[in-house]
Amino acid sequence: MDRRAARHARTRREIVEAAWELSGRDGLTGWTLRDVASALGMQAPSLYGYFSSKHDLYDAMFSEGCRDLLAVLPEIDSSREAQDQLRAGMRAFVDYCSERPALFQLLFQHSVPGFTPSPESYAVAVDLLDRMRTALAAAGVTSARAVDLWTAVITGLISQQISNDLGGSRWTDLTDEAVALLLTASV
Repeated sequence: MDRRAARHARTRREIVEAAWELSGRDGLTGWTLRDVASALGMQAPSLYGYFSSKHDLYDAMFSEGCRDLLAVLPEIDSSREAQDQLRAGMRAFVDYCSERPALFQLLFQHSVPGFTPSPESYAVAVDLLDRMRTALAAAGVTSARAVDLWTAVITGLISQQISNDLGGSRWTDLTDEAVALLLTASV
């Protein structure tokens, strides 16, 4: 990569970081491109050289958020008990998302009117879902209905935590119980 391309990539990265920071402070939709530019000491029109619109910036955030979440999830390890791995994966997922409300909203709720991830960004989300399906299948959970139930309950815990006890653990502390109940109902 030549220096100009490296500088362009670095600036794109700084813009995404600033957008995440503003999202954490002001909410996912509580900032403008002008706010992002100001946070970086840029003029707002300069951002259009890196992102064509606010939705384009959301798309980069969506892709990055999915990749970050994939990175914190434990890899499937055939030498470990599948249910223990599933429990650890769900705990990591719940904790990570509960600590990052803007990320959770962007990835799992339709909080940005009119935003739809690009096919490239959505492919990363599909990888995330595939990782969950693999862990569930290893633990004996294979039906589409059961997977839907798992996603509803686990994201529901996160939603409750963010909505009612941000920074606390009232609902995230229920993760292991939810996993145990779901395993009993799904297997």
